[in-house]
This record gives sequence, structure tokens and C-alpha cells, in this order.
Amino acid sequence: MTTFRWGEPGESVPLPPALAGMTSTRESAPVVLLPPPAPLPTALNADVSDSARLEHAAGMSTVDLLLARNGEVPGVPDGVVRPETHDDVLDILRIASANRVAVVPYGGGTSVVGGLHAVREGFAGVVALDLGRLDRLVEIDPLSRTATFEAGIRAPRAEELLAGHGLTLGHFPQSFRYATLGGFAATRSSGQASTGYGRFDQMVVALRAATPTGSLDLGRAPQSAAGPDLRQLLLGSEGAFGVITRLTLRVRPASRLRYGGWQFPSFDAGLSAVRELAQSGAPPAVVRLSDEAESALSGVDGCLAILSGDTVPAGGVSLGPAPGKAWEESRFHAPYLRDALLDAGALAETVETATFWDRLPETYAAVREALASSFEAASVMCHVSHVYETGASLYFTVVAPQEDDPVAQWRAAKRAASDAIVRTGATISHHHGVGRDHRPWYASEIGPVGVSMLRAVKQAVDPAGILNPGILLP
Repeated sequence: MTTFRWGEPGESVPLPPALAGMTSTRESAPVVLLPPPAPLPTALNADVSDSARLEHAAGMSTVDLLLARNGEVPGVPDGVVRPETHDDVLDILRIASANRVAVVPYGGGTSVVGGLHAVREGFAGVVALDLGRLDRLVEIDPLSRTATFEAGIRAPRAEELLAGHGLTLGHFPQSFRYATLGGFAATRSSGQASTGYGRFDQMVVALRAATPTGSLDLGRAPQSAAGPDLRQLLLGSEGAFGVITRLTLRVRPASRLRYGGWQFPSFDAGLSAVRELAQSGAPPAVVRLSDEAESALSGVDGCLAILSGDTVPAGGVSLGPAPGKAWEESRFHAPYLRDALLDAGALAETVETATFWDRLPETYAAVREALASSFEAASVMCHVSHVYETGASLYFTVVAPQEDDPVAQWRAAKRAASDAIVRTGATISHHHGVGRDHRPWYASEIGPVGVSMLRAVKQAVDPAGILNPGILLP
């Protein structure tokens, strides 16, 4: 990816006329001036060039991008280290721990929750641990139908290698083109076909991780009753408990999904239909339902659902394959649209959560109202894109004109939406993770005993606290 913009410059998209009213006049962004790097131990062999530091200075949240466009990169590391093996990672963590240098594991740089901005206070320096050289396919086991990869491999390359064996992970989140398998695991990623293929954490059957106190090799069987599943401490840990270096993943035969569009008279009617599909025992791999505001962008009255396969939902009117084809072709372009909106002086960001079916209407209404009331004028849209027998996710998008301080403007709206999520009993994140941005609400979600348990794990594996400090742990 290019620095502080999504993807490749040649794939940028124009601003749709329907969103033109949400723009305002903004001055061009100033040049980013980096502070000089703190001195790092020579043994780390860190790249301290301005270009390397800048490339690893931020994730892809709107706040990250807004700060960078204002010339601010508070998460810039003092250097970048690029290990080639698991043992290299162990050595780096040992040296960093002994010298109190904070380490930020870096995969594809696609975090949207401030997950790449470590705390500096109390540390001699900060390094980004770029795992891009750990990018090999280690083994394919066709009998068990598993594949073992190093964690730094990018998702498209992993799919390319699997395709040579007629296999796939079936994991295609919006960050697919740039994210790494290790990043998927560390954030509990969910892809567009999660209803059929499962979340990424459900695909992990074994993993290897490096910590400042040694290695963890976890996962000996498909399922086990040998105590708590310690893999779960690494899945979703965002680099705070260890650096995932290798993953053994469940794979499936590759197949081409077909999509169709369905129209519902209301969001409530659509929710009832997709809940029925989720509880049917054989739901389609892809289930996506947009509310009225989001459906209007596709020119659909009422609500648009995109479903894979030949499923016929109750109460839906078929729109044929065209809406599904249009969605599939534009699937990975939404982040480019955000760049266009920011360029035009608009604020564009997302909020996601998940809850049980009985609470979902209340959470939808509360979060939508919290976002809408946070701006003088805003377009607030939502869709369901991951469904389960017991509940579903809600993914909100908000577009509004930027005010004088758009970072403070968004943080206030985010706070209101997050308060509404917690108040209605939903989770603070379904698939984006915790990072910095969700920590205050994560603490209330797991409670004081849960916080103490996580801190005890942190002390055991990282007594100096160098692994991504300030991320995840309340």
C-alpha cells in the first residue's frame, strides 16, 4: 500500500454524486516531519531510514489518516526490524526485553483500531517488527486437509499457492489484498464468506508464537479436552502476548461462488429472513443485508440482500444476478472511496459490533441514533454481513462534512456509538479488534476479573511489557 492511502494509486475511485453533499473545503495536507529516532541496540540491526519508519508509522483507521494528513504520525517507530525465521523473532524479543525497547508486530498495516500505535512512555525506543520475510508455505496435508504457512505471508499469495492444489481458505475480508495470515489470526478476522467458511480463528488448528520468555507451540489435534485451549490466548491478542510466526489452517476445496440480489420491504423483514437462513442448518456462504440507507446507494427501494448460491429467502423478491455481480466487482474498492471522501473534506468511518438476535433491533437503533445525533448532517448506513444461529454482526458506515477538528469530531461520535453498543449488551468489536480505540469499552465487557486474568498472562509471557504496549490490555 502507499503511505497513508489505501492500495494502489491507479485504482483510486471518483466521489459518487450521491455523497457530494457531505464534502467541505479542506486545505492540502502538510509534509510529515519525523522526529529523530531514539538510539536502538545495535544487535537489533534496525532500519532507521525515514522511508522505513514512515511506512510503518500508522494503520488505516480514519483517525490515523486524518492525523497523517495534518502532518502528525504519533505512532512512528524508531526503526524497523525484519526477521526471516522464528528464531530471529525470539532473538529480537530477547534483545528488546533486555533493553526495554517496545516491539510492534507489523503485518499488512491494515489495522483500523489504532493497533499499530504503541505507548512510548517508559521505554527506551519503539521498533516495528515487520514479518514480511516469514512468507513461506511450509506444508500441505491433503489427508487432514490442512495447510501450514509462515505468518507474514499475504493473503493473495497464500490463496495463489493453495489454488495450485485445488484448495482455498475461503477468507476474503475487505483487507484481503494487503493483510497477512498472521494479522488475520491476531485480530480474529472475519471474511465475507464467514457464514459458510467460518471466521479466521475457526480455521486455525495449530500455531507457533514467539514471546520474550520463549516459544509456544499449540494445537495437537482437531479438538482436545486437555485443559483450556491456549491457542485462544494468541488469537485476538493483537501482538500483546506473543508474535505469531506460523499457522496451520483448515482448508477446503476451491469453488466459485455465485451471487444473487434480493429485495425486502424493510430492514426488519430482511433480518427475519436472514435469521431464518442462519438457523436453517445449511445457510449460504455469503449473507449480506443492507438497511434502507445503504440499499439506496445501489438504487434499491427497501432493503437489498446479497446471497450466494441458489437459496430463496422467505419474503424476498429476486433481483437476479446483477446486484450480486456489482457487489462482487466493487467489493475491494470501498477503502479507495474513503480516500476520495477525505480528499474532498468529508469524514468517513465505520463502526461494527455483534449481538444476539433478540437484541439486534435495539442495538441497531441505538447505535444509528448515536451516530446520527453526533453530526449536524450525516449519512448513516448499516449492513449485516456475518450471521450465526444465535445472532449477527452490524456494520455501520457514517459520512459527514468535516469540522475544524475532524479527529475530535470523530472521536466524540465514536464514543457515543461505543457507549450505545455497551449499553445494549453488544460486543465492542466483531472483527476489527480492540487496539487502542476500543480499550475503555473492552474493559467493561470482560469485567475486572477478566482484566486481571489478561494482565497475569501478560506478566507471564512478557514481564518487561514490551509487546505492543498500550494495545488491547485495559
